[in-house]
Amino acid sequence: MLKGLQCFLLGASFFSLGHSMLIAQSIGHVRQGVHENKTETLLSHLAANTAMKTWPDSFLLSGDKVAKWRYDQGVVLKGIEAVWVGSGDKKWFNYIQASMDQYVGSDGSIKGYRPEEYNIDHINNGKLLLMLFQVTGKDKYKKAADLLREQMKSHPRTLEGGFWHKKIYPHQMWLDGLYMAQPFLAEYAKIFHGDTLYDDIAKQFILMEKVARDPTTGLLYHGWDESRQQAWANKTTGTSPHFWGRSLGWFGMALVDVLDFFPLDHPKRKELIRILNDLISAVVRVQDAKTGLWFDLPHLALNKPNYPEASASAMLTYTIAKASRKGWVPEAMYSKAERGYAGIVHKFLVDSAGVLTLKGTVSVSGLGGTPYRDGSFAYYMSEPVIDNDPKGLGAFILCAAEMEYGKTRKLAKGQQVYLDNYFNNEYRKDLTGRLVKWHYIWDERDNGGYHVLGELFKKYGAETTLFSDKPSKAGLSKANVFIIVDPDTERETADPNYMAEDDVAVLREWVFNGGTLVLLSNDSINAEFEHFNKLSKSFGIQFNPDLFNAVPKDIFELGSVHTAEAVELFGKSKKLFIKELSTLTLSDPARPIVKKNDAVIMAVSPYGKGRVFALGDPWIYNEYIDGRRLPEGFENFEAADNWVKWLLKVKIDQ
Repeated sequence: MLKGLQCFLLGASFFSLGHSMLIAQSIGHVRQGVHENKTETLLSHLAANTAMKTWPDSFLLSGDKVAKWRYDQGVVLKGIEAVWVGSGDKKWFNYIQASMDQYVGSDGSIKGYRPEEYNIDHINNGKLLLMLFQVTGKDKYKKAADLLREQMKSHPRTLEGGFWHKKIYPHQMWLDGLYMAQPFLAEYAKIFHGDTLYDDIAKQFILMEKVARDPTTGLLYHGWDESRQQAWANKTTGTSPHFWGRSLGWFGMALVDVLDFFPLDHPKRKELIRILNDLISAVVRVQDAKTGLWFDLPHLALNKPNYPEASASAMLTYTIAKASRKGWVPEAMYSKAERGYAGIVHKFLVDSAGVLTLKGTVSVSGLGGTPYRDGSFAYYMSEPVIDNDPKGLGAFILCAAEMEYGKTRKLAKGQQVYLDNYFNNEYRKDLTGRLVKWHYIWDERDNGGYHVLGELFKKYGAETTLFSDKPSKAGLSKANVFIIVDPDTERETADPNYMAEDDVAVLREWVFNGGTLVLLSNDSINAEFEHFNKLSKSFGIQFNPDLFNAVPKDIFELGSVHTAEAVELFGKSKKLFIKELSTLTLSDPARPIVKKNDAVIMAVSPYGKGRVFALGDPWIYNEYIDGRRLPEGFENFEAADNWVKWLLKVKIDQ
């Protein structure tokens, strides 16, 4: 038995004891000691490694002469993106970027992509292009994403405005297509201010449910033909004959991924959440009671030779788990995801010489085409079931990452983490020419953003807010943690909001009543000290206008900081990279927690029921915790994870 994996599964608290025992027993065929590295005991990592070994430098599938621009690669890479954000290991990001660079030219062209085909599947990989553009700032990724966006501007539609699945499938909407395009369009709209896009995105889900939902079961049929001309189409309703498990999974994943980017105040958001709740209520009714899985045709589980299907089970488990964790459906639904995940591991996972195999995925199922697919039960049962199909493997990576993420979802549930955007209030023009907030904010994915930090807080169930108001008793009443980073100088902001005496009074009272205040300054070149120190000195902490731990020419070792004396905050001694910071001078009640060469780098100060953490650098921004910049040996991500637990007062596992 795989020792590390067994221990992880038994101790992870994903499931009840019964579920944990089921998984441990089911993995008995896995070889002992293959993976001892702690990160590789995570199933999401094992499956992602399988994908990297299977497609090391391009996405070449059986029967292909050359690698093609395929939607299933995007499913795999979205799963690996989740693994990267959850681990801070650059190998995952590097793989995603190298995979996309196989297709994206320096001018933003996409090898093998032909927009005139109007194939909605071709849009799916655009999600990775948007991520790469945000993280790297490279214009070629935006140009490539723009090509996909342009396709959707002229993509053929039904009379009511629903996107055709493909030009070669006229007048047809398939559930699959919602996943391929709508999360991409929602994220594109958020990045590039396409506010009118949200109405169209909502329309696609509303129309699809309207034409495809069966009023008796609540399930959605695989496809719908507006013209009623297809042989597979019901002549009255236009729907295909059956509910297909994977198509239900595509639709569910599309909903939960779109909601990540859909404005909270949009009038159609509640309707999307209602559709999601109705879908999940319907699919849990056809979840197999014995295995926790979903059959290929989930409404006909008793019909031979119907079978439990891996991709549908992974997609629906992901949908239910994420929706529950995010609070879009009742928390009680999470147990359905646990049952599904336990069933997937028990039924479909095999390890062979360190390569995890996902069995049980139907290779493809469609409608129409040549040879003609009539949507009958016999047709669905005729499609081959294969191992490590990329759609199934990608869905499983997403599912496993979500379940691993969700195991800690209750530890700080309800806690509110506010990030100041009043004292740090910088703007810049984006590529659209619009002034946008930037520098140390939650949504920012480039080097200077706090996206990865925000995901760490969310991992434990906390909610993150960008707080742009002047501090007040009422404004901070719901906050448990308040982070102030790098207050503006006149060089950064034309009219800075300096720390004033009334701000100090409000923040001191808030800390005294139990708040955790985080003060992150910067070096003498980039920070404002005089006004910020009014606040910090009231807790016995002074930020010194110096520049400590300078690192010329990326000699990273010069920026090393060790945390042997700060186990409570960072876990076992960590080697961190923190460069060019301001040191601290302390007085009671502050105490030093990290020093280097007798210089105080970090401090904690108790005050009333609360506490203050201080560091002269915004060190937990993306550049130094997402793994892309730092050489091996630095542990900024692991330290940040433990620090987040300390801030949220979650017990640290030693």
